[in-house]
Amino acid sequence: MEENKKTDEEILEPQNAEAESTEAESAEEATADKGKDKKADKKCKEALAKSEEECKRLTEALAEEKDKYLRLAAEYDNYRRRSQKEKDGIYADAVADTVTEFLTLLDNLQRASQFTEGDKVLEGLALMEKDTEAVLSKLGIEKFGKKGDAFDANWHNAVMHEENDAYGENEIVEVFQEGYRRGEKVIRFAVVKVAN
Repeated sequence: MEENKKTDEEILEPQNAEAESTEAESAEEATADKGKDKKADKKCKEALAKSEEECKRLTEALAEEKDKYLRLAAEYDNYRRRSQKEKDGIYADAVADTVTEFLTLLDNLQRASQFTEGDKVLEGLALMEKDTEAVLSKLGIEKFGKKGDAFDANWHNAVMHEENDAYGENEIVEVFQEGYRRGEKVIRFAVVKVAN
């Protein structure tokens, strides 16, 4: 039996030696893994710190952009209100300036209504017509649509047509109502009769 024991021991010794060497290798690998884990942990911590810094920087940048946006929105709102107020004021001023110019005509009408003699009334009406043309001229309004002018659909409204060889083609032969414009803006189209 002793021989058997020695043999068993002899047999087990190389296995034990192998097991011990495997354990030693495992221990070395574990130590190497711990070293690798420490390096990986260090890298992860550095990456996390960088990410946190980047996140903080981006949060600050976003807050700054949000502040700029809010200021711009408030500035636009103030501009819109101010523009509307100016627009309303311009219209009111334009109406007031126009009415002021026509008040002299009203004064002349009141003076003319006091006269009963025919010649004086005609003289007053001629003065009022002259004053009216002066007021319209001050306001930048010009009269158009005279007999002999060429017909233009942009300025004239033809209500009658006449075939007559004595007149040229599309010539205005009669004006029923004169037109008025301010620059290129038509206030009232001229109502005319056109030949040919």
